[in-house]
Amino acid sequence: MAKSYRVKLEKEHLIFSAAHFITFADNICERIHGHNYRVYAEVQAPLDGNQYVIDFIALRDTLKEITGALDHHVLLPMAHEQIKVTPDHKEVLVTFEERRWIFPLDDCVLLPLSNTTAELLADYIATELVKRLSAKGLIHIDQLEIGVDENEGQWGVVTRTGDDLKLV
Repeated sequence: MAKSYRVKLEKEHLIFSAAHFITFADNICERIHGHNYRVYAEVQAPLDGNQYVIDFIALRDTLKEITGALDHHVLLPMAHEQIKVTPDHKEVLVTFEERRWIFPLDDCVLLPLSNTTAELLADYIATELVKRLSAKGLIHIDQLEIGVDENEGQWGVVTRTGDDLKLV
């Protein structure tokens, strides 16, 4: 019988506060609003030479780097078909139909996403986590699950396995 091991990391400091807005039903755009997002990571892999799945400290610190970069920013989707995000050297102009917003560039994180939903934020965090862990030589992972909670129990979750862990 084969054994499978996994670890789950969910810490109080893996939280980021950010503003966003999403579109839905093709032409409805929410008002800008904010959340105190919480993040967890679950990693499945064979035990390594130290007899653990992954170094908890490396996982924790890498997730903290990612969430820290999102904290206290406006999250903007660069790949949205209808939301146009145009940065210059000091500001970001955002338009949706007749609506427009101007934000200081330093207050924004421009994300390679089509919408800033919890699900796509989870996928973005997973991508960043795999890139950064790989750079540290820590990418012997069979499965990675990232959850992003936007409102105390409203989780967006992505699970990556196999070749999907190499899409970075």
